[in-house]
Amino acid sequence: MRTLYIAQQGCYVGLSQECLVIKQGQVVLEEVQLPLLEQVLIFGKSQVTTQAIRACLWRDIPIAYLSRMGYCYGRVLPIERGYRQLVRYQQQLLAAERLMVARQIVQAKLRNGRVLLLRQRRKNESGLVDRAIEQLDYLAQEVLQAESIARLMGLEGAGAAAYFAAFGECIMGSEFVFMARSRRPPGNPVNAMLSFGYQVLWNHLLSLIELQGLDPYYACLHQESERHAALASDLIEEFRAPIVDSLVLYLIGRGMVSAEQDFEFRDGGCYLNDAGRRTFLRAFLLRMEERLQSADGGSRPRWDVLNQQVKAYKQFVYAPAQGYQPYLIR
Repeated sequence: MRTLYIAQQGCYVGLSQECLVIKQGQVVLEEVQLPLLEQVLIFGKSQVTTQAIRACLWRDIPIAYLSRMGYCYGRVLPIERGYRQLVRYQQQLLAAERLMVARQIVQAKLRNGRVLLLRQRRKNESGLVDRAIEQLDYLAQEVLQAESIARLMGLEGAGAAAYFAAFGECIMGSEFVFMARSRRPPGNPVNAMLSFGYQVLWNHLLSLIELQGLDPYYACLHQESERHAALASDLIEEFRAPIVDSLVLYLIGRGMVSAEQDFEFRDGGCYLNDAGRRTFLRAFLLRMEERLQSADGGSRPRWDVLNQQVKAYKQFVYAPAQGYQPYLIR
């Protein structure tokens, strides 16, 4: 089963017998057999015929409409999807099972940050980066011994402090300076890009969580509340370094953003301006649309890595004894 991603703009999705046909103008981009589909995600401005929508609903295939940033405007869901017991299983997870997954999530975040620093060290030797790598390695081991969420959050905070202290050493653009992470509000251009990128990624994860029928407000690591979709905050942790942090370093290193022209200072903070957001989103979308080699020998867009992790978490909810394996880079 696969997810159909329609990320190119101006597409037209129609039905031909048992296939969805994706066209752009008169050019057929792809034909996908309905029995092989699990869901359809449409980014930006594309059209779907009534016949195609009806065929998807008949086969229990949801269709989601998202902005190009990954924000979900709404979904077309089959009626049967409203009667599942998944949320009840999710709420019945034991404290020990939630702690086990929280450990895995924090460890993955620390390990992925460590790998990113290792890659950057090959380009620029730094004693500060070396010390951060050692500290992240130590903390990743300590995480497995944590007996409470409070202890885990403390280790995660220590890891973030070490990681971001070294992150500034990896920035190659002379006009960009980064001393520490600041969020509300972002204090400088680098923090502005990090915050914006995390929000874009968080919105997309939230959409995928809801599409899978999970309760986004019931998580393992972060505290849930009526205003905080904590599960999206849990699952974003493993993707911060490999997707957003690496993209920020790429944009700066290639001279694709300007500290003077692409940012504005207001309300006590620094934010991407209209031109800066367009540049960032264009690079973000190109990266997420890149096709990666999959285990079955085919290729899938990077978007699908997120979807596979949400589905892995869903399987954990159904079978907690199997655990959850976060996304790790090498």
